[in-house]
Amino acid sequence: MHSGERPYVCDVCNKAYSDKRSLIWHKPIHSSEPPYVCDVCNKAYSDKRSLLWHKPIHSGEPPYVCDVCNKAYNNKSNLIQHKRIHSGERPYVCNICNKAFSYLSSLISHKRSHTGERPYVCDVCNKAYSGKSYLIMHKRIHSGESPYVCDVCNKAYRDKSTLVIHKCKHSGELPYVCDVCNKAYSDRSNMIKHKRRHSGERPYVCDVCNKAYSDKSGLIRHKRVHSGERPYVCDVCNEAYSDKGYLIIHKRIHSGERPYVCEVCNKAFSAKSSLIRHKRTHSSERHYTCEVCNKAFNRQSSFIIHQHMHSVEGADN
Repeated sequence: MHSGERPYVCDVCNKAYSDKRSLIWHKPIHSSEPPYVCDVCNKAYSDKRSLLWHKPIHSGEPPYVCDVCNKAYNNKSNLIQHKRIHSGERPYVCNICNKAFSYLSSLISHKRSHTGERPYVCDVCNKAYSGKSYLIMHKRIHSGESPYVCDVCNKAYRDKSTLVIHKCKHSGELPYVCDVCNKAYSDRSNMIKHKRRHSGERPYVCDVCNKAYSDKSGLIRHKRVHSGERPYVCDVCNEAYSDKGYLIIHKRIHSGERPYVCEVCNKAFSAKSSLIRHKRTHSSERHYTCEVCNKAFNRQSSFIIHQHMHSVEGADN
């Protein structure tokens, strides 16, 4: 095992393993019928160990309880992994970029970002993923399944992490705090993205034009400029957009919804940016200053028109 030799090879996808047991656990992912089925709820698993971990949920209280936050688990290994949230321990380190992870599975998925390997393929649209959990969440787009339901407002989600973040809206809990400016967030990923504002880090780089972004979603949206892809389509008029946020704003044209209301004059807007621009009419604050004559404006459109006046004067002279 220490030699790096992987003599056990899957005859379906050629993935190789250092021990026979790992190959046996792997092979059921190619089967449409997982062989290990719970006799209580009929949920099926590809390996016996996963079934054994699942079955305690039917017996009542999970036996393994965290001594910090009292969260309970069906198996000891999940409790050990959970406790790393409190300790901050990240024992699994990538040997390529030194990024560290709390879970071995996270490290395995991460390393595929270096190799480009995406072994989990959707049988509906052929989209491929580096991790099995990503494929499971993706397939719920096709099935419409949203199994994670908020017990306060009944809003349902495709994945558990989104539900956890959503529930913080009800509780007001913001457990992730920036150690630079003390701004708090309901989820860790948003705090990490925020902290890049302080560090200036932009790790996501476009392979076409080298423009860099602080978060992956920004890069994905940007790359649609090059590809021309507009995946978000209005179901009323078929207008298509490259960004989901633009589609949401556009659909308010049809619905008449104007959720952003000025607290000074009660004028309502369909987009937050429009409200921000409008509020400057009530303020003496002027963000746009002409570098030629120092005249200041509170609206960008007025500033652009004014600048054009100088360019015309320059051409006349």
